Amino acid sequence: MKRCVTFGEIMLRLSPPGFERFAQASSFDARYGGAEANVAASLSGYGIPVTFVSRVPENELGTGAIQTLRSLAIDTRFIERGGDRLGIYFLETGASARASKVIYDRAHSGIASITPGMIDWNEVFAGAGWFHWTGITPAISETAALTIKEALDAAKRHNVIISVDLNYRKLLWQWGKTPEDVMTEFVSFCDVIVGNEEDAQKVFGIHPEGVEVRSGHLDASAYESVGKQLMNRFPRCKRAVITLRSSISASHNNWSAVLWDGSNLLHAPSYEITPIVDRVGGGDAFVGGLIYGLLTFQGDNQKSLDFGVAASCLKHTIPGDFNLVTVAEVQKLLAGDASGRVSR
Repeated sequence: MKRCVTFGEIMLRLSPPGFERFAQASSFDARYGGAEANVAASLSGYGIPVTFVSRVPENELGTGAIQTLRSLAIDTRFIERGGDRLGIYFLETGASARASKVIYDRAHSGIASITPGMIDWNEVFAGAGWFHWTGITPAISETAALTIKEALDAAKRHNVIISVDLNYRKLLWQWGKTPEDVMTEFVSFCDVIVGNEEDAQKVFGIHPEGVEVRSGHLDASAYESVGKQLMNRFPRCKRAVITLRSSISASHNNWSAVLWDGSNLLHAPSYEITPIVDRVGGGDAFVGGLIYGLLTFQGDNQKSLDFGVAASCLKHTIPGDFNLVTVAEVQKLLAGDASGRVSR
């Protein structure tokens, strides 16, 4: 199977223990993570060869990030070393009616100062079959956005399938252009577009009628119009996918997704997830599962969509950014076994 490639920032994640608030914390749990690295971790866990491309500083934290990726059998050959520091994000885990909270500390990180020409994209994509990126990376800095464009041009030359997770992050778009200004051109390269129930609206002004995402209930069929609008705007797109999270509380969500293939709106089963252990990385786990399905299920959209949602459901039970599950575990859940009984 041809390699998958993901490109983005890997960060140090610092969290107060358990459900403590930032102001209470006298210590922080340290892990590594980041959207595109999370997708790479999922794919590697399913046996897909995957390369993660990034830039991290020439210090022990950068080395620790690389070693973590290598421990998951992720190819790190094309991670450049440089920049002032490794980006950090602080996560306060919410519970019940109190939402989780994220504070970013990623200015002047290695990837924020990446520039076109640092990565040999022709070498990266030699023998590759899939390229995944997210809307987080071009939000970091203008030079990171220019490097995404360089990667997309190279991926297109190499006839690589391209997917994007829109991943709108309002706190990151600070360098002078709006998400729509930048993302319109970049998303036009993509064969698969993924977003949550709000991303398409916040990036492109595309929204379903009569939907209130904070109501605790989402009508999946309302998102057919979103899929149609995305495909009309981006003709290269063959699959428009929307993840659907109904938040009853920070600890209790319903989780599903829909896929518009140009003719039909496909619905995945809905999972009730309670209590949630860690929802960060849930969307990335979905993308990793979806890509795995599309690569291995001979393009079966329904089966791929179902696999992605089940994989993400399991991620909500695992601390940290990475979805450390196997294909067999996802298949077990798909078969209807959600009992949680001890496996002996």
